[in-house]
Amino acid sequence: AWQQRPLERMYPVVIFDALRVKIRDEGTVRNKAVYLALGVDREGHKEVLGLWIEQTEGAGFWLRVMSELKARGVDDILVALVDGLVGFPDAITTVFPQAQVHHCVVHLVRQSLAYANWKDRKAVSGTLRAIYRAPTEAAAVQALDAFAAGPWGTKYPAITALWRRHWPHVVPVFAYPPEIRRLLYTTNAIESLHMQLRKIVKTRGHFPTDEAAAKLLYLALRNIQAKWKRGNHAWKAAMPYLGMLFGTRFSDHA
Repeated sequence: AWQQRPLERMYPVVIFDALRVKIRDEGTVRNKAVYLALGVDREGHKEVLGLWIEQTEGAGFWLRVMSELKARGVDDILVALVDGLVGFPDAITTVFPQAQVHHCVVHLVRQSLAYANWKDRKAVSGTLRAIYRAPTEAAAVQALDAFAAGPWGTKYPAITALWRRHWPHVVPVFAYPPEIRRLLYTTNAIESLHMQLRKIVKTRGHFPTDEAAAKLLYLALRNIQAKWKRGNHAWKAAMPYLGMLFGTRFSDHA
């Protein structure tokens, strides 16, 4: 009943991500993806919209998740915050064509550092900060070009290629004031949720079935969400800005 419950018609922000859980499947213990969608409503209250278990994290499966959210009453998502899965933005905009898709900057930096030697990572991370903390889009483009032409961009050209590939889903953040930018830089809200779930999951070893995993995760989510009743001050402060930026798409669902 919880997984099929009706949802709000509009969510200003929805954060999508997945964590891995060990589940026995056909006699073999496999690492399966548990997908979570964390919505933030117009009052700044967080709500887990649902959880889904699948063999691997893929854009095709996310398309089915989007279709389910639509069927449960969601007409519009203003901002979707994702971790950079290839094809994921297309899965979102196929069902919610007006949604603005943002790539989590923290995930992008982590992916960038995977290309760098361990001893270089701190310096590379500091140089990348000039890109995503730039005051304007034009300044960010200049910072990216400077990184590409600089010593780290020359040594690790794959990092520049990574940022340019995801750039269309990075630049929208520069249209927002600092109050919203800080929230859209990262999927920290759902990563914090994952951390709490992992504490519960790791004591179980592995689950005998998908259903067993889903039941325990649901019970854990129910307890975690009980502490969210008052809402997050930062999200509440950001909502008036989203109202001004999105106009009737925000206000028509009041």
